Amino acid sequence: MSSDQSGADASAANAETTARTIVIHMVSHASGELVEMTARNAVAQLDGVTVDRHLWKFVRNLGLVPGILAEIAQCRGVVFHSIAAIDIREALEEGCQHLRVPCLFVLEPFVTELAKFSGAPVRFRTAARDFIDEDYYQRVEAMKYTLAHDDGLASDDLEDADVILVGVSRATKTPTCMYLASRGIKAANVPVVPGVPLPDGVLNAKSPLVVGLTVQPRVLAEVRSSRLRRLAEESSTAYDELESVGREVLEARRMCAKRGWRTIDVTNRPIENTAAYILELLKQRNADKAVEPGPPNPPGSN
Repeated sequence: MSSDQSGADASAANAETTARTIVIHMVSHASGELVEMTARNAVAQLDGVTVDRHLWKFVRNLGLVPGILAEIAQCRGVVFHSIAAIDIREALEEGCQHLRVPCLFVLEPFVTELAKFSGAPVRFRTAARDFIDEDYYQRVEAMKYTLAHDDGLASDDLEDADVILVGVSRATKTPTCMYLASRGIKAANVPVVPGVPLPDGVLNAKSPLVVGLTVQPRVLAEVRSSRLRRLAEESSTAYDELESVGREVLEARRMCAKRGWRTIDVTNRPIENTAAYILELLKQRNADKAVEPGPPNPPGSN
């Protein structure tokens, strides 16, 4: 092999390495200095990477977790956290497990080794809550339901859901559901896959509001291509090929129209904006139900 060829190969390898980006989500119960320092020093041990950092400070309320999970679902990466409060930590770690992203408690190795060396028991403090009301428990239950019914999970029976979101892959269904859960809404989401019928739990649902999320094909193809690159998939497939994506989006739109489901174009639309619109649809639906005439009184009744 010539020296020129060797140099070209080395340059290509270096370009591939420098193109690697790591997304790190840092969740802190305080100012964030601990998780930031830990993440910074961990990344410093890696060659040729850039970092996309996301930081949440003063996470001391369980109600904040669904919104954080929504952001993580939209831009998946490694999660570093310093949350010791049991309920908040469990909710965050369980959510990350459902999203299939690594979630690391930055004090874990130190606490474990100290406890092992000293024989002292580990007692993580419980959450300090100023006030617990019905809304708090509603958000907790909504988050549990949403995590258990993400991406088609347990979709045989969705009658207990408030909202069911359907749509093609990468249409922001999961982050939107997480955001809705932070508002106390039980939200399930089911992917629309070409050639695969929707589960009966969606088709036969009577109580939930079913909403379709759609994206402009060109934007969706770019999002999917970017995801494949992060997964080190270089070759184009039907998943991100524009013509195939266009057909997939069109079929999903037609399916929603056939069943009378409202659709929302989420192209370049913030998650909270989509969620706010769905909340308005729910509010209107509930108002319409409230004014529906009841059954006529039986003969002879007052």
